[in-house]
Parts: sequence; structure tokens; C-alpha cells
Amino acid sequence: MSKLNKNSSGYIFGFALLIILVCGVLLSVVSGALAERQYEERELERKKFILKAALGDKISDVEKDKISEMYSNLVKESVVNSSGETIDGVAANSVNLKNEYKKLEKNGSLKEGETIQLPMYQIMSEDGSSVDYYVMPTYGFGLWDNIWGYVALAKDLNTIQGLVLDHKGETPGLGARITEDKVQDRYRNDKKIFDGDKLVSVTMKKGEGNDYSDNPHAVDGMSGATLTADGVNNMIDNYMNLYLSFINANKK
Repeated sequence: MSKLNKNSSGYIFGFALLIILVCGVLLSVVSGALAERQYEERELERKKFILKAALGDKISDVEKDKISEMYSNLVKESVVNSSGETIDGVAANSVNLKNEYKKLEKNGSLKEGETIQLPMYQIMSEDGSSVDYYVMPTYGFGLWDNIWGYVALAKDLNTIQGLVLDHKGETPGLGARITEDKVQDRYRNDKKIFDGDKLVSVTMKKGEGNDYSDNPHAVDGMSGATLTADGVNNMIDNYMNLYLSFINANKK
């Protein structure tokens, strides 16, 4: 029997092919396992953001493994369109906010012939008999890349109970500050999206260190991050208008 020639091109090619196949199988197995874990982490973050927007510091001490249980007990999910109609058969967590955002014109209005799916999260009272807060996801564009958030309105569908903001690539120490509690807390409790019957939203002003406590439609800005603030303003204004039909139909 002739010995295998390890220096032959056939041997080298076969060995390389075997290594590629083995590595491919291993990567596929690892990728599948990580994909499931990543999905679970994204779902946990989504639930935490929704609860935090409405409940604020009340969830700061809730352990990670209790978030999903708390969410299941308090949150009722649905999906509506810009006419305020409920879309049956669509799960809220299946809506791709980035893809839905692409359906908008630059001014935030829907492109002709398009409809948009808008997740709606109702935070129920502990006994489940009434809605305490409405949480509405928003999506937009900051200075460098996409930004997004969850706006919680009180049961009057006018008062901002709170919000959570996040981003993909805003500048650290500047626009990235939208993720800080002390920035997000500026919107809490006393800010209104309506002036009478007119939707005016809430605007983050240019500059920082100013007092807007007497203005229900303005919050202090972020020094050096005006364009990110403009992105947040546009995002909130655009999406409150998209949710407007639902708001008007349910406003008390």
C-alpha cells in the first residue's frame, strides 16, 4: 500500500476542504445558539424600556429575571395603524420599527399609498381593570444614525409620564447623552403634547442650563448636541402625529 503523499496538491486541497467543512458546522451551531440568546436579550431590553418609560425608578430595583414576569402581568400589547385602527393578527414585537420608519417622507408624513404599523403598549392597573399609561415606540434619525425611543403618556393621553431614548451612533458625551436618566427625566410628569386641542408635542431647546418648568411644551437641551436634539424633536413630533387618530379616539 502506497503512503499518502502529504505534499501533494490533492492532499492539501482535501485537508483544507475538511477544515472548512468542520469550521462551517461549528460556526453554524454557535451562531444558532447565540441567535436565540441574542433574541432573548433584545426582548428583555424591549420589555425593560417599555416598563421604564411608564414606571421610571419603580423598576430600577427589579431583578433581571423578574422583568418578563412583571411585563406579562402589567402590559397589554396591540398594533394599530395611523388611522387608529387595531391591526389583528400582528404581534407588537414582530413589527420592524426601522422598516416602518422607511415608509415616511422627510417631513414625517406617510408616503403616498403606504400604511404603517404602530405598536401600542397599554400599562394596566394592578387589578387589570383600567389603563394607567400608554407607551408608544418612536423611531428617527439623529446626527449620525438612527435613534429610537418609547414615549409613555398618562391615561389622559396628553401628559408625558416618561420616555426612554436610545441610539446607534451618536457622539459620546454629546448626543449620546440622550440615554442618560437626567436628560430623559426632563420630560417626566409635567410636559404636555397638546395645547388645547392642538398637538404641539414637546421640544428640546437649544443650549443647556435653562429653566423650562413653566413651559409644558419645552425641555432643556444638551450643550453641543443641537442636531441630535433636533432629531429627537422630529421623532417625537412625527410619531405623536402618526398616533394622533388613536390618541383622539381614546383621549379622556
